[in-house]
Amino acid sequence: MRRSIHRGLLPVMLVVLTGWACNNNNSSSTPTQPTQTVTETFSGNLNQNGAATYPFVAQASGTVTATLTSVGPDSTLLIGMSLGTWNGAACTIVIANDNATQGSALSGSISSSGNYCVRVYDVGHIVDPVSFTVEIVHP
Repeated sequence: MRRSIHRGLLPVMLVVLTGWACNNNNSSSTPTQPTQTVTETFSGNLNQNGAATYPFVAQASGTVTATLTSVGPDSTLLIGMSLGTWNGAACTIVIANDNATQGSALSGSISSSGNYCVRVYDVGHIVDPVSFTVEIVHP
């Protein structure tokens, strides 16, 4: 009698385990695709009282991060760095750091695709020309 109970349970257990392993568990929500990011590099030289602006186009909403990756010859020199919107002629500042040094970063959220910009500028500390590089990561 025992033998027949075990033989009867084996097919039932296999069906249960197979059904559990194949559970699709579909949800009604549509999966979202991760936003692709683009990395751009902006380099140049700053003179006393000077500024340099780099416009870029974001293809979607998301986070924009600008990092001052190098300032030379003195990496501790304070300069200004800002993020803003680009109208084709000027950069309208949205977020700024007037005490940026090498390694400083600015980050902000944009709500739509569009024209944006990064600006670096002298805040009164440049005597001789300095070189800089800014890395921009955006959608």
